[in-house]
Amino acid sequence: MERVQENKMGTMPIGKLLMGVSVPIVISMIVQALYNVVDSIFVAKLSENALTAVSLAFPVQNLMIAVGVGTAVGVNSLLSRRLGEKNFEAANRAASNGIFLAIISWLAFVLVGLLLSTTFFNAVAPIPVGATAAEAASILEIRAMGVSYMMVVTIGSPGLFISIINERLLQATGRSVYSMVSQLVGAITNIVLDPIMIFGLLGFPKMGVTGAALATIIGQILGMLVGLYFNIAKNHDIKIQIKGFRPGLKTIKHIYQVGLPSIVMQAIGSAMVFGLNLILAAFSTTAVAVMGVYYKLQSFVFMPVFGFNNGMISIIGYNYGARNKERIRQTLRIGLLVCAGIMLAGTVAFWLIPEVLLGFFDASPHMLEIGVPALRSISLCFPLAAISIVFSGVFQALGQGVYSLIMSLVRQLVLILPLAWLLSRLWGLHAVWYAFILAEGAGIVLATLFFAHVWKSRIKPLQLPNPTKEAADALAEISD
Repeated sequence: MERVQENKMGTMPIGKLLMGVSVPIVISMIVQALYNVVDSIFVAKLSENALTAVSLAFPVQNLMIAVGVGTAVGVNSLLSRRLGEKNFEAANRAASNGIFLAIISWLAFVLVGLLLSTTFFNAVAPIPVGATAAEAASILEIRAMGVSYMMVVTIGSPGLFISIINERLLQATGRSVYSMVSQLVGAITNIVLDPIMIFGLLGFPKMGVTGAALATIIGQILGMLVGLYFNIAKNHDIKIQIKGFRPGLKTIKHIYQVGLPSIVMQAIGSAMVFGLNLILAAFSTTAVAVMGVYYKLQSFVFMPVFGFNNGMISIIGYNYGARNKERIRQTLRIGLLVCAGIMLAGTVAFWLIPEVLLGFFDASPHMLEIGVPALRSISLCFPLAAISIVFSGVFQALGQGVYSLIMSLVRQLVLILPLAWLLSRLWGLHAVWYAFILAEGAGIVLATLFFAHVWKSRIKPLQLPNPTKEAADALAEISD
Protein backbone atom coordinates (compact mmCIF):
# COMPACT_ATOMS: atom_id res chain seq x y z
CA MET A 1 0.00 0.00 0.00
CA GLU A 2 2.87 2.32 0.68
CA ARG A 3 4.11 1.87 -2.90
CA VAL A 4 0.62 2.57 -4.32
CA GLN A 5 0.40 5.79 -2.31
CA GLU A 6 3.81 6.96 -3.52
CA ASN A 7 3.00 6.11 -7.15
CA LYS A 8 -0.13 8.23 -6.93
CA MET A 9 1.05 11.31 -5.07
CA GLY A 10 4.78 11.17 -5.68
CA THR A 11 5.30 10.04 -9.29
CA MET A 12 2.08 10.24 -11.37
CA PRO A 13 2.12 13.16 -13.88
CA ILE A 14 0.71 16.20 -12.11
CA GLY A 15 -1.99 17.02 -14.66
CA LYS A 16 -3.36 13.47 -14.58
CA LEU A 17 -2.99 13.27 -10.79
CA LEU A 18 -4.74 16.60 -10.15
CA MET A 19 -7.63 15.62 -12.41
CA GLY A 20 -7.84 12.16 -10.88
CA VAL A 21 -7.84 13.45 -7.30
CA SER A 22 -9.87 16.61 -7.85
CA VAL A 23 -12.56 15.75 -10.40
CA PRO A 24 -14.41 13.33 -8.08
CA ILE A 25 -14.26 16.01 -5.37
CA VAL A 26 -15.54 18.62 -7.84
CA ILE A 27 -18.41 16.37 -8.93
CA SER A 28 -19.44 15.70 -5.34
CA MET A 29 -19.24 19.41 -4.49
CA ILE A 30 -21.34 20.34 -7.51
CA VAL A 31 -23.93 17.84 -6.32
CA GLN A 32 -23.73 19.38 -2.84
CA ALA A 33 -24.30 22.80 -4.41
CA LEU A 34 -27.19 21.37 -6.41
CA TYR A 35 -29.07 20.05 -3.41
CA ASN A 36 -28.47 23.30 -1.50
CA VAL A 37 -30.02 25.15 -4.41
CA VAL A 38 -32.83 22.61 -4.69
CA ASP A 39 -33.57 23.20 -0.97
CA SER A 40 -34.01 26.90 -1.61
CA ILE A 41 -35.97 26.40 -4.84
CA PHE A 42 -38.55 24.26 -3.02
CA VAL A 43 -38.62 26.56 0.00
CA ALA A 44 -39.13 29.58 -2.30
CA LYS A 45 -42.28 27.92 -3.63
CA LEU A 46 -43.72 28.13 -0.12
CA SER A 47 -43.26 31.90 0.12
CA GLU A 48 -40.67 34.66 0.02
CA ASN A 49 -40.82 34.72 3.84
CA ALA A 50 -39.78 31.05 3.91
CA LEU A 51 -36.85 31.81 1.60
CA THR A 52 -35.87 34.76 3.81
CA ALA A 53 -35.98 32.59 6.95
CA VAL A 54 -33.64 30.01 5.42
CA SER A 55 -31.38 32.80 4.12
CA LEU A 56 -31.12 34.31 7.60
CA ALA A 57 -30.11 30.91 9.00
CA PHE A 58 -27.29 30.66 6.46
CA PRO A 59 -24.59 32.25 8.69
CA VAL A 60 -25.20 29.57 11.34
CA GLN A 61 -25.00 26.79 8.76
CA ASN A 62 -21.90 28.41 7.34
CA LEU A 63 -20.36 28.50 10.81
CA MET A 64 -21.02 24.77 11.21
CA ILE A 65 -19.37 24.11 7.86
CA ALA A 66 -16.48 26.36 8.89
CA VAL A 67 -15.83 24.31 12.03
CA GLY A 68 -16.18 21.01 10.15
CA VAL A 69 -14.11 21.97 7.12
CA GLY A 70 -11.48 23.86 9.15
CA THR A 71 -10.91 20.85 11.39
CA ALA A 72 -10.79 18.60 8.31
CA VAL A 73 -8.25 20.91 6.64
CA GLY A 74 -6.01 20.51 9.68
CA VAL A 75 -6.44 16.72 9.57
CA ASN A 76 -5.83 16.64 5.81
CA SER A 77 -2.69 18.77 6.03
CA LEU A 78 -1.22 16.72 8.89
CA LEU A 79 -2.20 13.39 7.33
CA SER A 80 -0.74 14.26 3.90
CA ARG A 81 2.56 15.37 5.41
CA ARG A 82 2.84 12.26 7.58
CA LEU A 83 2.10 10.01 4.62
CA GLY A 84 4.72 11.86 2.58
CA GLU A 85 7.20 11.22 5.39
CA LYS A 86 6.11 7.52 5.55
CA ASN A 87 5.13 7.98 9.21
CA PHE A 88 2.03 5.77 9.09
CA GLU A 89 1.52 5.52 12.85
CA ALA A 90 1.23 9.32 13.09
CA ALA A 91 -1.10 9.29 10.07
CA ASN A 92 -3.40 6.84 11.88
CA ARG A 93 -3.45 9.08 14.95
CA ALA A 94 -4.41 12.07 12.79
CA ALA A 95 -7.34 10.14 11.25
CA SER A 96 -8.67 8.80 14.57
CA ASN A 97 -8.44 12.16 16.33
CA GLY A 98 -10.18 13.79 13.36
CA ILE A 99 -13.28 11.62 13.91
CA PHE A 100 -13.16 12.42 17.65
CA LEU A 101 -13.03 16.18 16.97
CA ALA A 102 -15.99 15.89 14.58
CA ILE A 103 -18.10 14.38 17.38
CA ILE A 104 -17.06 17.14 19.81
CA SER A 105 -18.00 19.77 17.19
CA TRP A 106 -21.47 18.25 16.79
CA LEU A 107 -22.11 18.30 20.56
CA ALA A 108 -21.11 21.96 20.71
CA PHE A 109 -23.68 22.88 18.05
CA VAL A 110 -26.38 20.87 19.81
CA LEU A 111 -26.01 23.43 22.61
CA VAL A 112 -26.05 26.30 20.11
CA GLY A 113 -29.30 25.07 18.61
CA LEU A 114 -31.02 24.48 21.95
CA LEU A 115 -29.92 27.67 23.67
CA LEU A 116 -29.47 30.34 20.98
CA SER A 117 -31.88 29.76 18.07
CA THR A 118 -34.59 32.12 19.32
CA THR A 119 -32.09 34.78 20.41
CA PHE A 120 -30.37 34.66 17.03
CA PHE A 121 -33.56 35.19 15.01
CA ASN A 122 -34.78 37.95 17.31
CA ALA A 123 -31.51 39.73 16.53
CA VAL A 124 -31.43 39.21 12.74
CA ALA A 125 -35.17 39.81 12.18
CA PRO A 126 -36.10 42.78 14.37
CA ILE A 127 -39.48 44.45 14.04
CA PRO A 128 -38.83 48.06 12.93
CA VAL A 129 -40.24 50.95 14.91
CA GLY A 130 -43.46 52.06 13.26
CA ALA A 131 -44.01 48.76 11.43
CA THR A 132 -47.58 48.06 10.38
CA ALA A 133 -49.46 45.08 11.77
CA ALA A 134 -48.95 43.21 8.47
CA GLU A 135 -45.20 43.92 8.47
CA ALA A 136 -44.86 42.78 12.09
CA ALA A 137 -46.82 39.60 11.36
CA SER A 138 -44.57 38.87 8.38
CA ILE A 139 -41.41 39.22 10.48
CA LEU A 140 -42.85 37.05 13.25
CA GLU A 141 -43.57 34.36 10.64
CA ILE A 142 -39.97 34.58 9.40
CA ARG A 143 -38.71 34.21 12.98
CA ALA A 144 -40.87 31.16 13.71
CA MET A 145 -39.81 29.35 10.53
CA GLY A 146 -36.19 30.30 11.02
CA VAL A 147 -36.00 29.06 14.62
CA SER A 148 -37.51 25.71 13.65
CA TYR A 149 -35.08 25.33 10.73
CA MET A 150 -32.03 26.30 12.77
CA MET A 151 -32.80 23.94 15.66
CA VAL A 152 -33.17 20.94 13.35
CA VAL A 153 -29.98 21.55 11.34
CA THR A 154 -27.86 22.15 14.46
CA ILE A 155 -29.14 19.38 16.73
CA GLY A 156 -29.18 16.87 13.88
CA SER A 157 -25.70 17.68 12.56
CA PRO A 158 -23.47 14.67 13.42
CA GLY A 159 -23.70 13.60 9.78
CA LEU A 160 -22.35 16.97 8.62
CA PHE A 161 -19.24 16.98 10.81
CA ILE A 162 -18.27 13.32 10.49
CA SER A 163 -18.97 13.29 6.73
CA ILE A 164 -16.55 16.16 6.18
CA ILE A 165 -13.78 14.33 8.05
CA ASN A 166 -14.56 11.11 6.16
CA GLU A 167 -14.25 12.90 2.84
CA ARG A 168 -10.91 14.52 3.68
CA LEU A 169 -9.43 11.22 4.88
CA LEU A 170 -10.38 9.62 1.58
CA GLN A 171 -9.10 12.58 -0.43
CA ALA A 172 -5.77 12.75 1.43
CA THR A 173 -5.06 9.11 0.55
CA GLY A 174 -6.01 9.51 -3.12
CA ARG A 175 -9.43 7.82 -2.86
CA SER A 176 -11.55 10.72 -4.06
CA VAL A 177 -13.99 8.44 -5.90
CA TYR A 178 -15.14 6.98 -2.58
CA SER A 179 -15.50 10.51 -1.23
CA MET A 180 -17.63 11.38 -4.25
CA VAL A 181 -19.87 8.34 -3.74
CA SER A 182 -20.50 9.15 -0.06
CA GLN A 183 -21.47 12.73 -0.92
CA LEU A 184 -23.67 11.58 -3.78
CA VAL A 185 -25.59 9.31 -1.41
CA GLY A 186 -26.28 12.20 0.95
CA ALA A 187 -27.10 14.68 -1.79
CA ILE A 188 -29.45 12.42 -3.73
CA THR A 189 -31.24 11.47 -0.51
CA ASN A 190 -31.74 15.15 0.28
CA ILE A 191 -33.02 15.96 -3.21
CA VAL A 192 -35.52 13.10 -3.14
CA LEU A 193 -36.78 13.86 0.36
CA ASP A 194 -37.07 17.66 -0.08
CA PRO A 195 -40.39 17.84 -1.95
CA ILE A 196 -41.79 14.88 0.01
CA MET A 197 -41.13 16.42 3.42
CA ILE A 198 -41.67 20.09 2.52
CA PHE A 199 -45.01 19.65 0.72
CA GLY A 200 -46.27 16.47 2.41
CA LEU A 201 -46.17 13.93 -0.43
CA LEU A 202 -46.51 10.12 -0.26
CA GLY A 203 -48.37 10.22 3.03
CA PHE A 204 -45.87 12.47 4.84
CA PRO A 205 -47.20 15.52 6.71
CA LYS A 206 -46.52 18.92 5.15
CA MET A 207 -43.63 20.31 7.23
CA GLY A 208 -42.50 23.38 5.24
CA VAL A 209 -39.02 24.66 6.08
CA THR A 210 -38.74 22.13 8.92
CA GLY A 211 -39.13 19.40 6.30
CA ALA A 212 -36.27 20.93 4.29
CA ALA A 213 -34.08 20.81 7.40
CA LEU A 214 -35.02 17.19 8.15
CA ALA A 215 -34.28 16.15 4.56
CA THR A 216 -30.87 17.77 4.87
CA ILE A 217 -29.83 16.01 8.08
CA ILE A 218 -31.12 12.61 6.91
CA GLY A 219 -29.01 12.93 3.77
CA GLN A 220 -25.97 13.94 5.83
CA ILE A 221 -26.32 10.97 8.18
CA LEU A 222 -26.59 8.46 5.31
CA GLY A 223 -23.54 10.05 3.64
CA MET A 224 -21.68 9.78 6.95
CA LEU A 225 -22.42 6.06 7.26
CA VAL A 226 -21.22 5.37 3.72
CA GLY A 227 -18.04 7.42 4.29
CA LEU A 228 -17.26 5.57 7.52
CA TYR A 229 -17.64 2.24 5.73
CA PHE A 230 -15.22 3.30 2.98
CA ASN A 231 -12.61 4.56 5.45
CA ILE A 232 -12.79 1.43 7.61
CA ALA A 233 -13.13 -1.20 4.88
CA LYS A 234 -11.45 0.33 1.80
CA ASN A 235 -8.92 2.93 2.95
CA HIS A 236 -5.91 0.72 3.70
CA ASP A 237 -3.43 3.61 4.01
CA ILE A 238 -4.90 4.55 7.39
CA LYS A 239 -6.49 2.70 10.29
CA ILE A 240 -9.13 4.47 12.37
CA GLN A 241 -8.85 3.35 15.99
CA ILE A 242 -12.21 2.86 17.71
CA LYS A 243 -11.64 0.32 20.47
CA GLY A 244 -9.43 1.73 23.20
CA PHE A 245 -9.12 5.14 21.54
CA ARG A 246 -7.69 7.97 23.65
CA PRO A 247 -7.53 11.57 22.40
CA GLY A 248 -3.97 12.58 21.51
CA LEU A 249 -3.34 16.11 22.74
CA LYS A 250 -0.18 16.51 20.68
CA THR A 251 -1.95 15.33 17.52
CA ILE A 252 -4.93 17.61 18.21
CA LYS A 253 -2.52 20.51 18.67
CA HIS A 254 -0.94 19.81 15.27
CA ILE A 255 -4.38 19.54 13.66
CA TYR A 256 -5.52 22.88 15.02
CA GLN A 257 -2.27 24.66 14.19
CA VAL A 258 -3.59 24.59 10.62
CA GLY A 259 -7.25 23.89 11.34
CA LEU A 260 -7.97 26.68 13.82
CA PRO A 261 -6.89 29.48 11.46
CA SER A 262 -8.97 27.78 8.77
CA ILE A 263 -11.99 27.62 11.10
CA VAL A 264 -11.62 31.28 12.01
CA MET A 265 -11.04 32.14 8.36
CA GLN A 266 -14.27 30.48 7.25
CA ALA A 267 -16.18 31.62 10.33
CA ILE A 268 -15.31 35.14 9.28
CA GLY A 269 -17.50 34.42 6.27
CA SER A 270 -20.40 33.76 8.63
CA ALA A 271 -19.74 37.03 10.42
CA MET A 272 -19.59 38.79 7.07
CA VAL A 273 -22.96 37.38 5.91
CA PHE A 274 -24.49 38.19 9.31
CA GLY A 275 -23.27 41.79 9.00
CA LEU A 276 -24.38 42.10 5.38
CA ASN A 277 -27.84 40.79 6.29
CA LEU A 278 -28.16 43.52 8.92
CA ILE A 279 -27.11 46.16 6.36
CA LEU A 280 -29.51 44.79 3.74
CA ALA A 281 -32.41 44.40 6.20
CA ALA A 282 -32.41 48.18 6.57
CA PHE A 283 -33.62 48.30 2.94
CA SER A 284 -36.00 45.30 2.83
CA THR A 285 -36.37 41.61 3.61
CA THR A 286 -36.30 41.06 -0.16
CA ALA A 287 -32.71 42.30 -0.24
CA VAL A 288 -31.84 39.69 2.41
CA ALA A 289 -33.50 37.01 0.27
CA VAL A 290 -31.41 38.14 -2.73
CA MET A 291 -28.24 37.72 -0.70
CA GLY A 292 -29.35 34.22 0.27
CA VAL A 293 -30.06 33.33 -3.36
CA TYR A 294 -26.69 34.74 -4.43
CA TYR A 295 -24.85 32.46 -2.00
CA LYS A 296 -26.77 29.45 -3.28
CA LEU A 297 -25.97 30.30 -6.90
CA GLN A 298 -22.34 31.22 -6.39
CA SER A 299 -21.74 27.82 -4.81
CA PHE A 300 -21.94 26.35 -8.34
CA VAL A 301 -18.92 28.50 -9.20
CA PHE A 302 -16.95 28.32 -5.97
CA MET A 303 -17.53 24.65 -5.12
CA PRO A 304 -15.62 23.35 -8.19
CA VAL A 305 -12.77 25.71 -7.33
CA PHE A 306 -12.76 24.47 -3.72
CA GLY A 307 -12.77 20.91 -5.09
CA PHE A 308 -9.64 21.49 -7.16
CA ASN A 309 -8.13 23.36 -4.23
CA ASN A 310 -8.75 20.37 -1.94
CA GLY A 311 -7.01 18.12 -4.43
CA MET A 312 -4.10 20.55 -4.59
CA ILE A 313 -3.78 20.59 -0.79
CA SER A 314 -3.33 16.81 -0.69
CA ILE A 315 -0.82 16.78 -3.56
CA ILE A 316 1.20 19.77 -2.32
CA GLY A 317 1.17 18.52 1.28
CA TYR A 318 2.44 15.08 0.21
CA ASN A 319 5.17 16.47 -2.05
CA TYR A 320 6.22 19.01 0.55
CA GLY A 321 6.75 16.12 2.96
CA ALA A 322 8.65 14.33 0.17
CA ARG A 323 10.66 17.56 -0.55
CA ASN A 324 9.71 17.61 -4.24
CA LYS A 325 9.74 21.27 -5.24
CA GLU A 326 9.09 20.73 -8.95
CA ARG A 327 5.87 18.81 -8.37
CA ILE A 328 4.65 21.56 -6.06
CA ARG A 329 5.39 24.12 -8.79
CA GLN A 330 3.53 22.11 -11.44
CA THR A 331 0.51 21.58 -9.19
CA LEU A 332 0.29 25.29 -8.45
CA ARG A 333 0.54 26.32 -12.12
CA ILE A 334 -2.13 23.91 -13.34
CA GLY A 335 -4.39 24.65 -10.37
CA LEU A 336 -4.27 28.40 -10.99
CA LEU A 337 -5.20 28.00 -14.66
CA VAL A 338 -8.10 25.65 -13.95
CA CYS A 339 -9.54 27.66 -11.03
CA ALA A 340 -9.27 31.01 -12.86
CA GLY A 341 -11.02 29.47 -15.88
CA ILE A 342 -13.91 28.21 -13.75
CA MET A 343 -14.34 31.58 -12.08
CA LEU A 344 -14.29 33.43 -15.41
CA ALA A 345 -17.02 31.14 -16.72
CA GLY A 346 -19.07 31.97 -13.61
CA THR A 347 -18.70 35.69 -14.23
CA VAL A 348 -19.91 35.27 -17.81
CA ALA A 349 -22.97 33.28 -16.69
CA PHE A 350 -23.92 35.80 -14.00
CA TRP A 351 -23.70 38.62 -16.55
CA LEU A 352 -25.56 36.93 -19.39
CA ILE A 353 -28.49 35.18 -17.65
CA PRO A 354 -29.12 36.71 -14.19
CA GLU A 355 -32.90 36.81 -14.80
CA VAL A 356 -32.92 33.09 -15.60
CA LEU A 357 -30.90 32.24 -12.49
CA LEU A 358 -33.17 34.28 -10.22
CA GLY A 359 -36.24 32.86 -11.93
CA PHE A 360 -35.46 29.43 -10.46
CA PHE A 361 -36.37 30.94 -7.06
CA ASP A 362 -39.74 32.37 -8.17
CA ALA A 363 -38.27 35.87 -8.03
CA SER A 364 -40.82 38.67 -7.87
CA PRO A 365 -40.36 41.85 -9.97
CA HIS A 366 -38.97 43.59 -6.88
CA MET A 367 -36.54 40.73 -6.27
CA LEU A 368 -35.38 40.90 -9.92
CA GLU A 369 -34.90 44.65 -9.63
CA ILE A 370 -32.50 44.11 -6.71
CA GLY A 371 -31.00 40.78 -7.78
CA VAL A 372 -29.97 41.36 -11.40
CA PRO A 373 -27.50 44.19 -10.68
CA ALA A 374 -26.35 42.33 -7.55
CA LEU A 375 -25.35 39.18 -9.45
CA ARG A 376 -23.64 41.14 -12.22
CA SER A 377 -21.69 43.37 -9.87
CA ILE A 378 -20.50 40.75 -7.38
CA SER A 379 -19.45 38.29 -10.11
CA LEU A 380 -16.75 40.69 -11.30
CA CYS A 381 -14.67 39.61 -8.31
CA PHE A 382 -14.76 35.88 -9.14
CA PRO A 383 -11.47 35.69 -11.14
CA LEU A 384 -9.68 37.64 -8.42
CA ALA A 385 -11.04 35.29 -5.76
CA ALA A 386 -9.62 32.27 -7.65
CA ILE A 387 -6.05 33.40 -7.04
CA SER A 388 -6.66 34.08 -3.36
CA ILE A 389 -8.29 30.65 -2.90
CA VAL A 390 -5.41 28.79 -4.58
CA PHE A 391 -2.75 30.63 -2.59
CA SER A 392 -4.73 30.03 0.60
CA GLY A 393 -4.71 26.30 -0.21
CA VAL A 394 -0.94 26.37 -0.61
CA PHE A 395 -0.55 27.99 2.80
CA GLN A 396 -2.76 25.34 4.40
CA ALA A 397 -0.93 22.47 2.71
CA LEU A 398 2.40 23.75 4.06
CA GLY A 399 1.10 24.22 7.60
CA GLN A 400 1.02 28.03 7.25
CA GLY A 401 -2.72 28.53 7.77
CA VAL A 402 -2.21 31.80 9.63
CA TYR A 403 -1.58 33.55 6.30
CA SER A 404 -4.97 32.36 5.04
CA LEU A 405 -6.51 33.68 8.25
CA ILE A 406 -5.01 37.15 7.81
CA MET A 407 -6.19 37.29 4.19
CA SER A 408 -9.76 36.45 5.20
CA LEU A 409 -9.74 38.95 8.06
CA VAL A 410 -8.69 41.74 5.73
CA ARG A 411 -11.07 40.80 2.90
CA GLN A 412 -14.19 39.94 4.87
CA LEU A 413 -14.12 42.00 8.05
CA VAL A 414 -11.57 44.78 7.84
CA LEU A 415 -12.72 45.81 4.37
CA ILE A 416 -15.99 44.39 3.06
CA LEU A 417 -18.37 45.22 5.93
CA PRO A 418 -17.19 48.82 6.44
CA LEU A 419 -17.17 49.33 2.66
CA ALA A 420 -20.66 47.86 2.28
CA TRP A 421 -22.01 50.07 5.07
CA LEU A 422 -20.33 53.20 3.67
CA LEU A 423 -21.42 52.56 0.08
CA SER A 424 -25.00 51.87 1.23
CA ARG A 425 -25.05 55.21 3.04
CA LEU A 426 -23.55 57.15 0.13
CA TRP A 427 -25.26 55.65 -2.92
CA GLY A 428 -27.91 53.20 -1.70
CA LEU A 429 -28.56 49.49 -2.03
CA HIS A 430 -27.09 48.89 -5.49
CA ALA A 431 -23.71 50.26 -4.37
CA VAL A 432 -23.38 47.64 -1.60
CA TRP A 433 -22.34 44.95 -4.09
CA TYR A 434 -19.20 46.82 -5.18
CA ALA A 435 -17.72 46.22 -1.73
CA PHE A 436 -17.04 42.61 -2.86
CA ILE A 437 -14.89 43.78 -5.78
CA LEU A 438 -12.87 46.27 -3.74
CA ALA A 439 -12.23 43.74 -0.96
CA GLU A 440 -11.10 41.00 -3.38
CA GLY A 441 -8.77 43.44 -5.13
CA ALA A 442 -7.04 44.22 -1.84
CA GLY A 443 -7.03 40.52 -0.91
CA ILE A 444 -5.15 39.48 -4.04
CA VAL A 445 -2.38 41.97 -3.32
CA LEU A 446 -1.97 40.59 0.18
CA ALA A 447 -2.12 36.98 -1.06
CA THR A 448 0.63 37.63 -3.60
CA LEU A 449 2.91 39.17 -0.97
CA PHE A 450 2.40 36.24 1.40
CA PHE A 451 2.95 33.70 -1.35
CA ALA A 452 6.22 35.32 -2.40
CA HIS A 453 7.45 34.98 1.19
CA VAL A 454 6.28 31.36 1.53
CA TRP A 455 7.85 30.39 -1.79
CA LYS A 456 11.18 31.91 -0.84
CA SER A 457 11.28 30.57 2.72
CA ARG A 458 9.52 27.20 2.46
CA ILE A 459 9.40 25.86 -1.10
CA LYS A 460 12.47 27.20 -2.89
CA PRO A 461 14.97 25.67 -0.39
CA LEU A 462 13.55 22.15 -0.87
CA GLN A 463 16.04 19.63 -2.24
CA LEU A 464 15.33 16.04 -3.22
CA PRO A 465 17.76 13.41 -1.94
CA ASN A 466 20.41 12.52 -4.52
CA PRO A 467 19.63 8.91 -5.53
CA THR A 468 22.96 8.43 -7.32
CA LYS A 469 24.94 9.53 -4.28
CA GLU A 470 22.75 7.41 -1.96
CA ALA A 471 23.33 4.33 -4.14
CA ALA A 472 27.07 4.93 -4.19
CA ASP A 473 27.18 5.32 -0.39
CA ALA A 474 25.19 2.11 0.05
CA LEU A 475 27.54 0.22 -2.28
CA ALA A 476 30.54 1.54 -0.38
CA GLU A 477 29.02 0.30 2.89
CA ILE A 478 28.47 -3.18 1.40
CA SER A 479 32.04 -3.28 0.08
CA ASP A 480 33.39 -2.35 3.49
